[in-house]
Amino acid sequence: MEKGTLVEFRLNGERRLAVADRPEGKKHWIVIDDRGQTHTLHPRQITYEVGQPYKPSDIPHFLKSIQPYLDPSNLEVAWEILVEEGETVDPKAMSLLLFSDQSPNLNYAAHWLLSDDKLYFKLKGDRYEPRSSAQVLELKHQLEMEAQREQEWQGFLARVEQALAGQPTEWLSSDRPRLDALERFATFGEEATQRASALETLLHLKRPETSQAAFQLLVEMGLWSLHENLALRRSQIPVHFPPRVLEVAHHCLTSPPPDLNADRLDLTHLKVYTIDDESTLEIDDGLSLEYLDDGAQRLWIHIADPTRWMQPGDDLDLEARRRITTLYLPTGMISMFPTELATGPMSLVQGRVCCALSFSVILSPTGAIQDYSIHASLIKATYRLTYDDVDEMLELGVQAESELEAIAQWAKRRQAWRQSQGSISIHMPESSIKVYGDEITIQVLNDSLARQLVAEMMILTGEVAAHYGRANNLPLPFRNQPQPELPSEEELLQLPSGPVRSCAIRRCMPRSELSITPSRHASLGLETYTQVTSPIRRYSDLLAHFQIKAHLRGASLPFSAEAMKELILSISSAAYEAVLVERQTNRYWGLEFLRRNADEVWDALMLRWLREHENLGLVLLEDLGIELPMRFTRPVTPGDRLELKVSHADPRQDIIQFQEMMYQEAQAKN
Repeated sequence: MEKGTLVEFRLNGERRLAVADRPEGKKHWIVIDDRGQTHTLHPRQITYEVGQPYKPSDIPHFLKSIQPYLDPSNLEVAWEILVEEGETVDPKAMSLLLFSDQSPNLNYAAHWLLSDDKLYFKLKGDRYEPRSSAQVLELKHQLEMEAQREQEWQGFLARVEQALAGQPTEWLSSDRPRLDALERFATFGEEATQRASALETLLHLKRPETSQAAFQLLVEMGLWSLHENLALRRSQIPVHFPPRVLEVAHHCLTSPPPDLNADRLDLTHLKVYTIDDESTLEIDDGLSLEYLDDGAQRLWIHIADPTRWMQPGDDLDLEARRRITTLYLPTGMISMFPTELATGPMSLVQGRVCCALSFSVILSPTGAIQDYSIHASLIKATYRLTYDDVDEMLELGVQAESELEAIAQWAKRRQAWRQSQGSISIHMPESSIKVYGDEITIQVLNDSLARQLVAEMMILTGEVAAHYGRANNLPLPFRNQPQPELPSEEELLQLPSGPVRSCAIRRCMPRSELSITPSRHASLGLETYTQVTSPIRRYSDLLAHFQIKAHLRGASLPFSAEAMKELILSISSAAYEAVLVERQTNRYWGLEFLRRNADEVWDALMLRWLREHENLGLVLLEDLGIELPMRFTRPVTPGDRLELKVSHADPRQDIIQFQEMMYQEAQAKN
């Protein structure tokens, strides 16, 4: 190379021109660009030699002269000519083909086009080879897809900015994968799939590449609430019903399917009480009392019959199987069935003739089951009562409702009988947390007479169903509980009665399990038990209904023992997941309530040590019925009463810290 040669090289990937000025050592050259800057180049760094003689001041004019020839579409014409013969070209030959000229500036224009081209030609040595037609078609498709992706990306960013500005935003279907990636990252953090897409969005918006930042972005865009339920999102629980299931539900309402139990027992003459919380919409049980001619009394427990509207394996059944249970959250209910069915024909609606599975029971004077039968029935709910209504009626002794008083008396006998059979009673305060808009309310549920009455009747129904299943060798989801190893009487008596003692007993209780083999349920004091009283909201109850009803009408059982075993396995894991979601959601809103009421002083009871060596104990906030951990700064024992104030609460991070008021005041005085 000689002085004055115009050369091309790359600087940080950018095409640059410079003029050779002088050698540097054995191989390098010093070149000067049009800005007067010098560069030291090795021959390998030079990508093209234009020729000479040139001066650095000639470069702008030279670049201007080639601009009219840099149309990439020119290459397509040359490619069509060359591809047939498979001929290779260098820049000079391409210049002659394209421009009918081989002047230095046009040769350089041809080099520029060929070196920039990613479609028609590929470099092979120092010459360019035309790609095949198939390769060009594939590359064109790839380039179109890239262009489309870039257009979608820019459009997505524009809509994100629009949403962040608080403007109404219409998201496109092409935005959904990027929004899904953000949601997954905000939900699962480092374990999320497709994290790269979420991180790309956060990086472009100059936000921290963290799951918390993704969460905040979704909130600011108006896609998530500040109180988004991450526990629910982490679960596999479906929130929305597929269109097909909604269509089937609507069809059930407009064109009810034929009733497989056409010979239902007509019990519409009985007075039927349904007793629930005021907010309950799925009414799945009712109670009656029948006076018999011989002076005896027969209890009737009527359970809603959702299997009237469905069959095993149909869309409604498979969707209920996917959900396993109705989820009760402070913010609302996520139903196992579409709401219009669950709260409509499936429920025992007051004043309407309803299909039911009715359990007839005659008890002995001590409360043991003396006689029973089960019937597919028709009933008509007479009274829709709340627990408070029933408590008031029982307290006042309303003479017109002697049946209700009699049912309450039988419930007391049943409770006493179960105690004689070794039942284990644990009385811990329960709270109901409700969120309406931005308002949080927490109510402690009293263990009232009405609640005890309903609980005893439901337990009785479960025992009757289990007896029927065992007597007829039906594979049902029996609920069993092993006998616990409880603290000794002496140990329990050393603990204060009430929640502290109940808490100690609760710690020893093993989890109940589902099995097709009937066995004892320790805490209920029953030799056999299954749940059948909530078929609208528990899939295991629905399975029992399918089996019992089929046996009652003499049909083959829809589920074999093997099929029932498999279903029980999936039910158990899914039900446990639902319990965790409910528990975590309640805890979040409980902490949020405490965070908002940080100035309140709460009466608390020390229940037990969680890790005594770390001074970490479990306390019960008695006014709220909420149990929370607390780290103590002084010696305490279970049963100690405390006055606590929240010092720090972060529901999202599941953090709560208390300060003890009297102790703090005493410390301050000292």
